[in-house]
Amino acid sequence: MGNLESTSSKEWNEKVTQSQIPVLVDFWAEWCGPCRTVSPVVEDLSKDYEGRVKFLKVNVDENQDIAAKYEIFSIPTLLVFKGDKKIGQHIGATSRDVLKKFLEQSLQNV
Repeated sequence: MGNLESTSSKEWNEKVTQSQIPVLVDFWAEWCGPCRTVSPVVEDLSKDYEGRVKFLKVNVDENQDIAAKYEIFSIPTLLVFKGDKKIGQHIGATSRDVLKKFLEQSLQNV
């Protein structure tokens, strides 16, 4: 599964805000068709950025507090964090090339 792992509210600070490297978080839900479309693309990108970016998934149904905190109204939503600062946001399923460009642009804000 590359370096893509799930996280929850309990682990948020440890895995995201205290991370030494940028973190891409994929907000998704089991019932979401577009989420299932983008998931393999995110997993594939996680292999390309291994060691440079941490990749996490957050199930919005199970972690509504995090989804509310970051105003996740549509899924899939991808957020990129450096520490506790959001440095990038992409909403919706799209191609690998578009997501890679989004990630590269977000990383320029580090």
